[in-house]
Amino acid sequence: MATNQNNLAETMKKIRSNMSDIKHKILVMSGKGGVGKSTVATNLATALADEGYKTGILDIDLHGPNIVKMLGLKKKPVMVEEQIIPPEVFPNLKVISMASFLEEDRPVIWRGPLKTSAIYQFLGDVAWGELDFLIIDAPPGTGDESLTIMQTLPDVRPLMVTTPQEVAALDVKRALTFAKSLNKKTLGIVENMSYLKCPKCGEEIKLFGEGAGERLSRESSVPLLAKIPFDPQVVSNADSGKTIITHMRNSELEQAYRALVKNIINVLEG
Repeated sequence: MATNQNNLAETMKKIRSNMSDIKHKILVMSGKGGVGKSTVATNLATALADEGYKTGILDIDLHGPNIVKMLGLKKKPVMVEEQIIPPEVFPNLKVISMASFLEEDRPVIWRGPLKTSAIYQFLGDVAWGELDFLIIDAPPGTGDESLTIMQTLPDVRPLMVTTPQEVAALDVKRALTFAKSLNKKTLGIVENMSYLKCPKCGEEIKLFGEGAGERLSRESSVPLLAKIPFDPQVVSNADSGKTIITHMRNSELEQAYRALVKNIINVLEG
């Protein structure tokens, strides 16, 4: 028992040291699947990197890691003197995901302790170096992965993703309570797929209802940082590894992510 406690203490010490050069850590999460959380994480990180911030993406969705595909990343991590060197997608953006260590059709069949151990390794053994932002993409819900990050990183800030649909907001409300119970101050709320703009007349079509982001913000006193529109092109782009920031320049979607970056900076700088 004492040996296990000593090992855990050493692991936490290594993680604290490795994370000390990362200024801001943001956990992108949602109580519900299907809200476009990985899309938000990918394009937020890409927008930050494109604006000159040194950024990393850590994909802790161990059972369904999609970040690598959404970024079109072909390079693999390499081991150097017991450290994992994360590949760069382009300057200012490093990525680590379980997908880089697996064959494409191989599932991860792990219980909690193995998942926790993998996340500890990503936090303590990856040579992130000095970063302005580490964007952590979590799986849906409030399970082992998000809990491990919350308990391990004292300064992590959750960023909640919802859609305008009330069913999504109900689950995100639980996630907000989860973060509060762990004494984490939620950075903000992002309402994804807020509307589809008709290509012919320009009218905003409310595909998934409306108002859930505002209601969540009002009820939780957490700022609504962005309302991001839906565009069918995002689906095909993600499948082919093209981000909104790099392949949809000057679009309303790109502008929404630029505004999200600005609002996040404003919140973090008080």
